[in-house]
Amino acid sequence: MHLSGFTPRQLAPSEQGELPAYGLGITNVVARATARADELSDEEFREGGRRLVARVERLRPRWLAVVGITAYRTAFDDRRAAIGPQTRTIGTTRIWALPNPSGLNAHWTARTMAEEFARLRVSAQMPDLTGS
Repeated sequence: MHLSGFTPRQLAPSEQGELPAYGLGITNVVARATARADELSDEEFREGGRRLVARVERLRPRWLAVVGITAYRTAFDDRRAAIGPQTRTIGTTRIWALPNPSGLNAHWTARTMAEEFARLRVSAQMPDLTGS
């Protein structure tokens, strides 16, 4: 988040409560913790997608970013989705699929992930908070 300009400094996971001050929120598609995404069933992803749609319809953010292309494809039944902006919307909320920062996703480096997150930040017309 910091490398892509969303936050002025690197935040610790325990500081996620500070994200709304930057116009950001965070949630999970599936609330159950696992070591690997393949430990979750397709139905868990689909149910999580339905809950996420209901939350987005209620809160109406400008953008929804889903981390993990497999999670997005399964939760939203879009097998052809690719990383980046999606054609699907939820009401007026636009959707962007982002790479998963898991170590199992080795073809994405910290630099290339930060670049993709920054593409979202620029598209969402959010300022670069790194001071660069």
